[in-house]
Amino acid sequence: MTHIPPPAEELRLIDAELWQLDARRAQLLNRRAWLVAALQPKWPAPRPTPGARAAASPRPEASAPSVQNLLLVLGGVLLTVAAMVFTLVSWGHLGIAGRSLVLGAVTVTALGAPLLLLKRGLRSTAESVAGLGLALTVLDAYALHEVAFAGASGAPYTALASALLAALWMAYGVLPAASALRLPRPAALVAAQLPLLCWAIAVDAGPYGLTAALLVTAALDTTVALRMSTASVRVIAAIGAYGTGAWGVLAAGWLTWSASGPSAAARAAALLLFASATALAAAWHGVRPAERRATDPDSSGAGWSTGLAVVSGLLAVAALGGTARSVLPELWTAPAHLAFAVALLAALRLDRLPHAVRRGLAWASGAVQALTLLWAVPVVGIVVLGPLSWASRVWTGTPSDARTAVTADLAWPPHSEAAPLVLAALAAVLALAVRDATWRPKALTGALGLSWAAALTLPAVLELPYSASLLIQAAVTAGLLATAVLLRRHLPALLLALVTSASLALLALASQTATLLVLCALIALFTAASWRLAPFTAPTALGYGAALAVATGAAADWPPAHTALLVLTVPAAAALLAWRLGDSKATVPVEVAGASAGLLAIALAATDPPLLATVLALCGVITAATAIRTDRRPVGYAATALFVLATWVRLSAWDVAAPEAYTLPVTIPALLVGALRHRRDPRTSSWTAYAPGLAVTLVPSLFAAWGDPHWTRPLLLGAAALLVTLAGARHHLQAPLVLGGTVLTLDALHELAPYIVQVTDALPRWVPPALAGLLLLALGATYEKRLRDVRRIRENLGKMS
Repeated sequence: MTHIPPPAEELRLIDAELWQLDARRAQLLNRRAWLVAALQPKWPAPRPTPGARAAASPRPEASAPSVQNLLLVLGGVLLTVAAMVFTLVSWGHLGIAGRSLVLGAVTVTALGAPLLLLKRGLRSTAESVAGLGLALTVLDAYALHEVAFAGASGAPYTALASALLAALWMAYGVLPAASALRLPRPAALVAAQLPLLCWAIAVDAGPYGLTAALLVTAALDTTVALRMSTASVRVIAAIGAYGTGAWGVLAAGWLTWSASGPSAAARAAALLLFASATALAAAWHGVRPAERRATDPDSSGAGWSTGLAVVSGLLAVAALGGTARSVLPELWTAPAHLAFAVALLAALRLDRLPHAVRRGLAWASGAVQALTLLWAVPVVGIVVLGPLSWASRVWTGTPSDARTAVTADLAWPPHSEAAPLVLAALAAVLALAVRDATWRPKALTGALGLSWAAALTLPAVLELPYSASLLIQAAVTAGLLATAVLLRRHLPALLLALVTSASLALLALASQTATLLVLCALIALFTAASWRLAPFTAPTALGYGAALAVATGAAADWPPAHTALLVLTVPAAAALLAWRLGDSKATVPVEVAGASAGLLAIALAATDPPLLATVLALCGVITAATAIRTDRRPVGYAATALFVLATWVRLSAWDVAAPEAYTLPVTIPALLVGALRHRRDPRTSSWTAYAPGLAVTLVPSLFAAWGDPHWTRPLLLGAAALLVTLAGARHHLQAPLVLGGTVLTLDALHELAPYIVQVTDALPRWVPPALAGLLLLALGATYEKRLRDVRRIRENLGKMS
């Protein structure tokens, strides 16, 4: 049987075995380190010095392919220049046979050499020689014109030669042996830009023919750019399409604008429609098949397609709108363009169109609608801001019609009678066309604003009677307020209602009757809307109430000061309404409106001091009534100030010059307030509770007493100061004691001053110096005594252990 030791013995044996293994491993690692060190070379290998590194060959600044291409380009350019010099200068020194032999041999050699070079793998050299051959063909065409067709005109010959050269270069580029060359096919495309334009010039096609040639060339370039797979050819074709297309579109647009009749406008529109169709085809075929199915709106090419679709839509609207402009009166130009832009939105329902194309057409329609809106903005501005001119000519006479009412100081824009129709159409488009859940609320808000503008401009455009204009604006205000109420504080509708009401109130200033009726109607409308829109409509109703009070006073031929009493009904109503509203959000706006009306009343009464005092007192009563509310207790300070101002104005009206008449009305309330505060909080300082009220009367009275030659004022002031001093001493209050004692002393000095002067004159001249000396001696003795006391205290402290 196998002996199994106890667990403790077995653990001891395992630990001993592990210790032996660790010791053996450490021994082997030390031996390995020694062997590695012994095998290292005795001397380290020499390192390269900085000088040796500097002596190494420098890095080439130009790569071999760059040098090769540069040499080949320079060689081709030099050979081309030599060929041009030969053709232009030395041509006349050879005969017909020599000329033909030289040109034919050089051209054939230059066009055939690239084929051999491509077989040997010299592609760059072949490109350079091929470029020389293409340039020689151009020189051949020029030489042929000088020899055989010297009498031919330049334009037709250039058209034919460029067409033949384009065909020749394209054929040369598609040869199997030359298909690796990248230059012939782009060069053929460049040459193809000239035939149609030169042919139009040759046949004297006029501006329409030249524009058509440019647009057809651009269409061909667009086809090549969409169909070809070679990158260089597509780039050249795109550049040609954008270049010639831009010139053609500008020319067609100028022809549309300057068309003198329907026939010319129709021809120019045909050109624009052709350009639009080209751009639309490019946008349609410029996206991937997945984009055509509208399943990948963010695919590559969607941005270019959207831009081209925008251009296509704008060109189509311009073409159709230009045609309509030549037939319809000028005032229908903007509506016609808007109608075609709205019709463009029908393309959004065509599922066959790619998403990017539909998006571009929608942007194009939106751009045209925005332009028509800008066309109508001046009319809206005149209708809204024009009534401001009546503020300086109140009740000068009823205008003949609505347009005269808003153009008293402004000029009506010509041919703008269709502005309401444009605004209404734009509102309908926003309300019906925008169905997206995100944009729908914004579109409805925009439709509301456009409908408001259309309704507001309609009376002036139709030159309706002045009264009809007022009724329409009042109806618009009521409708906007109703909309704001139904939509639960719809802020845009509310703002439009406020603007409309302000314009209506200003417009009504032309007639006294209209002013009174309109202000009454506005007060009723905004008051009725206050049950849901109180923070906005209640202050507005109070403002129009103040205006009605002013207008009523003016209609009754009251002076402004008497009208102020009527205006005070508005602050009173505002204070009562704020008390009823409590903690509502409308409380502060209502109080602000009431305070503004109170300031208006004070301003109206400023020219009549007795009535101004009454107005100030009434404002103080209203303010004091407001201060009764717990949350408006600080308003009591304003009420006090108003009462004081009322008293001062009344005293000034009575020609009262005594300062106590002005200060006592302040002192008495201030002392009462201070006493109440000190009673509620005994820790309140007497300087806070009583000093302001006492100083208001004592200080001005003291200054007045010092300049008063009579004895009554100083006697009364001294008596009052004595009572204040005694009261301060009785109740141990510092402020009354100090203020009363100071005023009493100064008042007594004022009264004894004549006698002091008499005594001073009666004394000998040596008495004042003697008195000053005695005073100084007393001060010195006192100072010495203090120093002795301090020294004694220090000695006593030093004796302490």
